[in-house]
Amino acid sequence: MSRHLLALLLLTAAPAWAAESARNVAQEAANKAMVLTFYDALFNQHDLAAIDRDIGKTYIQHNPMAADGPGTIKALFGPYFKAHPGYHATIARAAAEGDLVFLHVHAQEDSLDRGRAVVDIFRIEGSKIVEHWDVVQPVPEKTASGHPMF
Repeated sequence: MSRHLLALLLLTAAPAWAAESARNVAQEAANKAMVLTFYDALFNQHDLAAIDRDIGKTYIQHNPMAADGPGTIKALFGPYFKAHPGYHATIARAAAEGDLVFLHVHAQEDSLDRGRAVVDIFRIEGSKIVEHWDVVQPVPEKTASGHPMF
């Protein structure tokens, strides 16, 4: 293929590629914003209505302690928030890639709790959270490296 023909092909394909890339970036930003709003509403405002608003009817849960379905979240966190009214989650980092949103979170039962370091991963489909993974570890008093968890 000649250089001129290749250049012509690239020039004609670029607008379609650029438009698709812009759509993907916009969708990732929308997914991230939705998850951040959901997370704040549920874990900081203890607003269980966020589950009805943002979780899909089909909800796949990969946490080994929880069953599938949005009702499980209500059943777990409704009583938990009553027992721990000071529970708060501070998001240290958030990122989105494709249909996934990743959060790095400092979760504390109250202001005196050292807390847990959490990585939550959510899959979004049609503006609803439909799948969840998490990894949780206690925040130690000090780390071997001397670096903080957040």
